[in-house]
Amino acid sequence: MSISIEQVNKRFGNFVALDNVNLAIKTGELTALLGPSGSGKTTLLRIIAGLEQADSGIIRFNNEDITGQHVSERGVGFVFQHYALFKHMTVSENVAYGLTVKPKKFRPSKAEIAKKVNNLLELVQLGWTADRYPSQLSGGQRQRIALARALAVEPKMLLLDEPFGALDAKVRAELRRWLRRLHDEIHVTSVFVTHDQEEALEVADRIVVMNKGRIEQDGTPEQVYDNPANPFVYEFLGNVNLFHARVKQGQSSIGDLQVPSPEYTNSEEQDGLAYVRPHEIDVFNLPQPDAIKVKLDLVTIVGPAVRLEVLAESDQQLIHIEQPKEQFKQLNLKQGDTAWILPRYTKVFLGEGI
Repeated sequence: MSISIEQVNKRFGNFVALDNVNLAIKTGELTALLGPSGSGKTTLLRIIAGLEQADSGIIRFNNEDITGQHVSERGVGFVFQHYALFKHMTVSENVAYGLTVKPKKFRPSKAEIAKKVNNLLELVQLGWTADRYPSQLSGGQRQRIALARALAVEPKMLLLDEPFGALDAKVRAELRRWLRRLHDEIHVTSVFVTHDQEEALEVADRIVVMNKGRIEQDGTPEQVYDNPANPFVYEFLGNVNLFHARVKQGQSSIGDLQVPSPEYTNSEEQDGLAYVRPHEIDVFNLPQPDAIKVKLDLVTIVGPAVRLEVLAESDQQLIHIEQPKEQFKQLNLKQGDTAWILPRYTKVFLGEGI
């Protein structure tokens, strides 16, 4: 089931939730709508589901205009952040619910429903919970049951709204790996909303970055992380250091360091900002040509990684660096020492892009 969103707009009073949004989602794709609170991602998901109506624009499923269709006719499975399981029903009754309330002529037999429920519980690896109640399960288990219930009605697509938002970090990490494996098995077109960059990068086939009701960029996780379209995407997807740069005819000057900026080959000299991720900076214990001289202000070891906070000698700018612990140990540096740093990769934005 492909999804096409064409020139969709939505306002709540004076607040613009969606501003002329256009998006095409391929059949079988797992797409993440990623953005901060108020960016419009949940509103867009609800409009796809039919839980919300757009002020204008068209929604198509497999090229068919379903803009005016009721939610019950769209064939979507919806998974909410807070499970929404029925407390008085057992797990198997919860999963079967969508099948048991179908009109009689479309309702499977009791035996067929029981078989389907058992198969779904095995699919989400919770067959042993069939006779238990939601209160007897952990948060992660309840979310998997909610997903099984959504899949029971054989939806044409699966929509998930912050599905792991109410869970602790360890359970979230386990569930997103599990969701990725599950999607690879069932290949249902799926769209999930999240504000967690790591979650989107790990799970999705494609990421749609949203801000203030607009799509800033969409592409594969690698594309949006390695080649951000603008400063918002760069800063939203992970940590970043900013350096003042002077740009002229395809070259950017960051202090004494010269870096190529081929996208500005015809540019007159002007100010810009160079964006550098913490893991894209090399550290040296001896002077290097054009390197930035710094003082190690803070050294923090986090498992196999080391996070450094260094102060540039020239202007006391605070710079964040991340390195593998073993690599840092070879430098034989400690807090308070002098070092030299060189960015391996920079991306420069000018003028209105900053």
